[in-house]
Amino acid sequence: MATKCGKCGPGYPTPLEAMKGPREEIVYLPCIYRNTGTEAPDYLATVDVDPKSPYYCQVIHRLPMPNLKDELHHSGWNTCSSCFGDSTKSRNKLMLPCIMSSRIYVVDVGSDPRAPKLHKVIEAEDIHAKCGLGYLHTSHCLASGEVMISSLGDPKGNGKGGFVLLDGETFEVKGTWEQPGGAAPMGYDFWYQPRHNVMISTEWAAPNVFGDGFNPADVEAGLYGSHIHVWDWQRHKIVQTLPLQDGLIPLEVRFLHNPDAAQGFVGCALSSTIQRFYKNQGGTWSVEKVIQVPPKKVKGWLLPEMPGLITDILLSLDDRFLYFSNWLHGDLRQYDISDPQRPRLTGQGKRVPGGPQMIQLSLDGKRLYVTTSLYSAWDKQFYPDLIREGSVMLQIDVDTIKGGLKLNPNFLVDFGKEPLGPALAHELRYPGGDCSSDIWL
Repeated sequence: MATKCGKCGPGYPTPLEAMKGPREEIVYLPCIYRNTGTEAPDYLATVDVDPKSPYYCQVIHRLPMPNLKDELHHSGWNTCSSCFGDSTKSRNKLMLPCIMSSRIYVVDVGSDPRAPKLHKVIEAEDIHAKCGLGYLHTSHCLASGEVMISSLGDPKGNGKGGFVLLDGETFEVKGTWEQPGGAAPMGYDFWYQPRHNVMISTEWAAPNVFGDGFNPADVEAGLYGSHIHVWDWQRHKIVQTLPLQDGLIPLEVRFLHNPDAAQGFVGCALSSTIQRFYKNQGGTWSVEKVIQVPPKKVKGWLLPEMPGLITDILLSLDDRFLYFSNWLHGDLRQYDISDPQRPRLTGQGKRVPGGPQMIQLSLDGKRLYVTTSLYSAWDKQFYPDLIREGSVMLQIDVDTIKGGLKLNPNFLVDFGKEPLGPALAHELRYPGGDCSSDIWL
């Protein structure tokens, strides 16, 4: 803990205080074997990112899951800065929801942060029976001490954007967060901002649609998401559904970190746009396109034009910079969002092999970490080399004064050299929290 108070809970009192936190020394990231031809379980890798360590840039621990073909994907915490005022809480469990098996693994990272161990397995049947949900994605901790996890579908793989609620101590499945019958038609990511009594959720597609790969005909048929949902945070129900202009497949959603802010951004993958959502004076919400990445004309590809495919977005903790990855174009971008209505391009990192996908920023905003796997079936379709060679983890140095991105030539973690064969590494987490896991109240 970097915080200097006697009875503080996890995380930091404010986003700006978090920026003064310690430099990251290890990161956790799920590594996937589903769809790679390697018959082995997915695992949680612990990577040493401390330049002073003899193990710098090395995987120092691997925790295999007890099952095959889970498709680990995103991760979250048992508790975070939303519980900063509760000294009984400790950030010591990493939640690993599975996007295909619908299990949830609870991993103990508190006993030995450099060697995590499995604490509990929540089976899909429990979630199916108590929630009628499956295909799990984003995990956020709540101020109530509970853990909330978004779903992409019902147990049969049809679209259903609901939320599983877990007890934050026992990790028992409590039921759904939303009112009975109140799920969105599709789901993916979510972010809440309690001071405005609001949560925003996004849409990918039904698991039966995206599960085995991308088919352009499904876009024509309207089977991919194109809306964001505005929820009443206290009443647990949808109050607005906003259609997105040039907003196909809205994935990652980020409010500004300032808990007073009534605006944020969502990255729309297929349209390659960044959309800004904001609260109107009357209390309703609106959305507008603020960034468009033009497609590239290509030959011999799936479509006549190749979109950038914006797959991950991040905001620095001071709400000054927005970062996103163009997975298909293979570049990373940094925008100054001092004026959120008019983002200004300040940095671009080009030609990342395999396509930059998940990104994570250091607390101080000076280092951006990147991995290259999106989702195993889409990796196989768009980047077959990833399946053969595994994904990589890179680190970009960030100019936080003028803006700018520069690849660190001394940093590379090659998941192609893993003991059981090339693996697909996905979302990154630091033990003390980061700018895509922590929400302030």
